[in-house]
Amino acid sequence: MKKQIVFFTGAGMSAESGLATFRDMGGLWEQYEITDVATPEAWSRDQQLVLDFYNQRRKQLLECEPNNGHRLIASLETDYDVKIVTQNVDDLHERAGSTDVLHLHGELMKVRSSKDESLVKQLDGWELKQGDLCEKGSQLRPHIVWFGEAVPEMDNAIPIVQSADIFVVIGTSLNVYPAAGLVDLVKPGAKIFVIDPNSPTVNKSVTNISEIASKGMEELLKYL
Repeated sequence: MKKQIVFFTGAGMSAESGLATFRDMGGLWEQYEITDVATPEAWSRDQQLVLDFYNQRRKQLLECEPNNGHRLIASLETDYDVKIVTQNVDDLHERAGSTDVLHLHGELMKVRSSKDESLVKQLDGWELKQGDLCEKGSQLRPHIVWFGEAVPEMDNAIPIVQSADIFVVIGTSLNVYPAAGLVDLVKPGAKIFVIDPNSPTVNKSVTNISEIASKGMEELLKYL
């Protein structure tokens, strides 16, 4: 049986692909107020602004390509049972060839019904407009977990993390809860690696690799 390696990835995973991060200097939160574009209240108040914001995110994503970090993770499927739990809403892991990806915070290239969150569909292209309706007649919205909303995939992420023989954190400051609490669920004896230029100190049993995602993955392959 192959060893199970679980990657927990954040914004730093995709930064090298040219995707703007939200919290870094010059990031999206400096250009937009969270309350204006990423809450249920924002959607109720100004649908067009929210639609425009996510349309621009999609347009940018379609111009980006997976970086070498994404590709190296996908390449490990030859020798390991690889699972990815990501805070990212982009599809770069999938486009790099990874086959088992759980998106905690939703998926940018998908949209869903405003009234029935189980009605999810892949968006063809980058633009979602007012008047684009689901089969039940309600406006389609971004398939994104907004601030103040529950994280339904968290229940599915927990057993994945608990089963990891090797747990690798890439490109996240471990500041976003409840997702950041996942590292505490790794079983005793599992190896834990943290790849980040500003590697957060989790505990003494963690191997820190203070590199960006692609360089960090090259280092990780040497350890493995």
